[in-house]
Amino acid sequence: MPRFTMAGFTLLALAGALARTAAVDAQAPSAWDGVYTEAQAARAASAFDQSCASCHTLAAEGKNPLSGERFWEGFAQRSVGELLTYVSANMPNGRGGSLPESTYADLVALILKSNGFPAGAKELGPDAAAAQIVPRSGSSELPANALVRVVGCLAQKGGDWILTNATAPRRIDGGSPAPEDATRPLGSRTIALKFVLTKLDSFVGQRMSVSGMLIGEGGVDGLNVTTVNRVAASCP
Repeated sequence: MPRFTMAGFTLLALAGALARTAAVDAQAPSAWDGVYTEAQAARAASAFDQSCASCHTLAAEGKNPLSGERFWEGFAQRSVGELLTYVSANMPNGRGGSLPESTYADLVALILKSNGFPAGAKELGPDAAAAQIVPRSGSSELPANALVRVVGCLAQKGGDWILTNATAPRRIDGGSPAPEDATRPLGSRTIALKFVLTKLDSFVGQRMSVSGMLIGEGGVDGLNVTTVNRVAASCP
């Protein structure tokens, strides 16, 4: 799951009650469809005060806020079910799993409400697990600072290393390459590799699996590299 610990867990608030735009796929379940109730979020307030408030605030500022950019870094393009699993495993800090399942569902409802997601007519439960956490615009690009893996062909452009024929960034929880990286279909992106500490000259033209943090949405300004691994001798 996300690279940050619960003690540093911050979530981005999307204030306002505007409806999702037409860019969101109407067929894809989304947290913007209303996957919790107002009563459920209100019910969570007591549990939050008792179990979470010593480490977090629900505001965008303060001690380990649950409204902030780290929410989108960690959970954009993930599902409500993944958020629920993460919260259940890590809250309260150091005592993950110690609260009733229904309380964790209530807390996730409160977190979603705090980030501007609207309430609906049905309480958050297993049937909401597939709902996707996406920006209001429906953008499928991962946000800046998300930890990702990209596969592509290593090349040089001037003094910079780049990946050509690169795949779209894919979220990861660790730096090791996935077994399918050697054979997964490549893409059409070019991604600049920044802050590379490994000597790569001998790998030019080969298929590489690179992990790191996105610089700009979707890696428009490159990838802050943490690991580089050759996964095939030829590319594409």
